[in-house]
Parts: sequence; structure tokens; C-alpha cells
Amino acid sequence: MERTWRWFGKKDKITLAMLREIGVEGIVTALHDVPLGQVWTREKIRELREYIESYGMRWSVVESLPVVETIKYGGPDRDEQIEVYKESLRNLSAEGIHTICYNFMPVLDWARTDLAHLNPNGSTNLYFNYGEFAYFDIYILKRQGAREEWARFEMKNEQGEKIDRNVLAEADALAKTMTPEQEHKLVENIIIKTQGFVSGNFSENDEAPIQKFRDFLELYKGIDKNQLRQNMKYFLEAIMPTCEECDMNMCVHPDDPPIEILGLPRIVRTEDDIRWFLNAVPNPHNGLTFCAGSLSAGAYNNVVEMAREFAPRTHFVHLRSCHIFPNGDFTEASHLGGRADIIELARIFEQQNPTLPMRVDHGMTFTDEPGGIMDESTHGHNAGYTLLGRMFALGQVQGILATVDRELGIPYKQPGFFD
Repeated sequence: MERTWRWFGKKDKITLAMLREIGVEGIVTALHDVPLGQVWTREKIRELREYIESYGMRWSVVESLPVVETIKYGGPDRDEQIEVYKESLRNLSAEGIHTICYNFMPVLDWARTDLAHLNPNGSTNLYFNYGEFAYFDIYILKRQGAREEWARFEMKNEQGEKIDRNVLAEADALAKTMTPEQEHKLVENIIIKTQGFVSGNFSENDEAPIQKFRDFLELYKGIDKNQLRQNMKYFLEAIMPTCEECDMNMCVHPDDPPIEILGLPRIVRTEDDIRWFLNAVPNPHNGLTFCAGSLSAGAYNNVVEMAREFAPRTHFVHLRSCHIFPNGDFTEASHLGGRADIIELARIFEQQNPTLPMRVDHGMTFTDEPGGIMDESTHGHNAGYTLLGRMFALGQVQGILATVDRELGIPYKQPGFFD
């Protein structure tokens, strides 16, 4: 697979010169300075593409050309915003960029409760604690109906057995000990530090992020799973003629985590969900970003079997893995561990298409990461997107790919080195 790296533009402290040195072939990025809902002009696309190419790499994947909320909930201006989207697709295609990773998750792009959870080896990883998330929902967000929903909430393990856990009781217990500082940290982790650099809905300059979050949730009042599915189908059917005209591959990112949260419908969680949207719009340009990490966070997902089934409609791969604890909480795992079985995934996708773009995702944060793991003000990376952690992961995955390619008889060459 093509080794790519998510890069956040010229302001990213991880430079393209660094990425070329570690064997990155393609860049995954976006026009982060263009406000939501505005056309990506060909001039701005070309300027960034040429800058990337000046370092000997190519702009392989757009992640993300955001689908604005009005398209997701079916607002009165969704047709206007779809036309904006189509114009951006045409401009990207004209500059030779043909793969778009996007998501159809309402409000939240992805969610974690702890961005620096301690690993046994002293590094840290992203972590999701159900009790803390329920506390955020009930006591901070104060969402109507949240307590009743968490009272009914059940989890099952990989064997389909119910996990004996009372998440609501955990949230109530936290309410007796939670400090203002801890609450602030939880809000930062769930809303600001995981959303601001991805979706554009939130930023660190927001003065009232909780109320803004509530306002977004209100937009989805009355939108259930079926309606969100129909809105996704409406969007895809509207843009498919443009995708065919411009040879654009749309690949939706699975829900992260793959659970229903905050009373919002989630429609790309399971194999049945993926089958539904692929069959609802059977155009080959309508495809999947196979994020092994997101899918492996759901104990009910058999990630390897899903890869075998959906490889023909996969246009982009995120290789990472999650570990689920006995109580159902999960954390990012080593790229050689967790539930995803990245070695077998590499075999599946290399056999399907050895030029498929792939990136490692959500690496560990090491003690010697620039600024240190305890100094969030200076480390200079977005949550989960460290330099050393992802470089370590890429080294692991490069070794996997070299071994798999030898098994499959596919020539392997390390970029930047002699044969």
C-alpha cells in the first residue's frame, strides 16, 4: 500500500522534510484555512499540491472535505451546500486529487475522554471511559433524557455476553468527587482538543463550547437512524454524477467510537451499516475508508472478516488497533496488538490493491516527544497525531508490508533508499 501521513498544513510542526526522511510517499491533508461551507478554489488547491510535490511527495488523499451539518440533518440550505461540495470536487480533480475521506457523524467527529492515558511502558494513548463520558453527558452537557438512556445502556463482550457494569452509577459516583479542573479537562478532551482541528465546528477560542455543543445537538432533534441514512443517501446520489465525471472516490470514515452516543444516530458502525450505504448507492465511487481502529473499538465487529468483505469498495485504509478492556472501555493499542490484526489486514488489502493509500493513525505519545507528554502547551501536535508515536507505528507497519509483499511476490522498495 502507499504509505501516507496525515499532515495539517504549513503550520504543522511536523514538516514535510521530516516525513520524506521516514519513508512517507503520500500526504493526507486538507485546506484547513478555508471556512466550512465555502468552495475550495483551484488556486488554493494547486498552491498546496505544488508545495507538497516540491518535497518529492504527492497529495494522495483529502481528509477531510467536510460534509457540513446542514447536509447531515437535511437543513433548508443543503442543496446549496451540496453544490458547493461538488464545485470543490471538480477543482480537486482538476489538480489531480481523486480520493476524499469524509464522515457522516453528527456533531462529533470522534470522541475520547482521556488524551494521555498511561500505558504500562510509560507512554500514553487515547482512551475512552464510558463512565466519564456518561458524566459529561448527564452532569456537564445536561442533555434531556441522558440519565434515562444511560440507565438502559448495556455492553457486551466479544462473545456476545452482557458485561456486568452500571455506567450510570459510575457517573453518579464521579459527580461526588469531580473537581472544576477535572470537568474543564473533560470538556477539552471531548469537545475542543479532538474536534477543533478536525471538523471546524469548534475551536479553542469558543467562549461557550458547552452551549454551542447543545445548539448543534438541537439541530438533530427528531432525526433518527433511518432519517440520517436517507440524508446520507441523498447526499451521495447528488454528488455521484460529479464523481463519475471527475473520477472522484468518496470513502466514508466509520463512526468513532462505533456506538450511539448523546442521543445521536450513528450509521457507519457495523458490517450491516456498511452494507447498507454501499448497496443504497452502488456506484463504485461510493466507498469506504477502512479505519481498523474505529471498527475494532466495537466488540461486535470482526475486523478481519469485514476487511475481506469490503476490500473491493475500500479506497483508503487507516491502520491502527484498539484494545477493549473487560469492562468495555477501550484504548488505542500497539500497531502490532489489539483487536484489529493489522498483519492480516495488510495481506488482505495488499492482495486487493497494492497501490491503495494507507496511513498509520493515533500513535502513542512518548516521554521524549517534543515538549514532553506532560507539557501539552508546547508539544505542538494534535491529539493522537504525534511525531514519534506515528513514526514508530509507521516503522512497524513498513516491516509488516515488506514481509507481506515478500509472501505475495510483490516488489517492495523503501522510498529514498537504493535498491
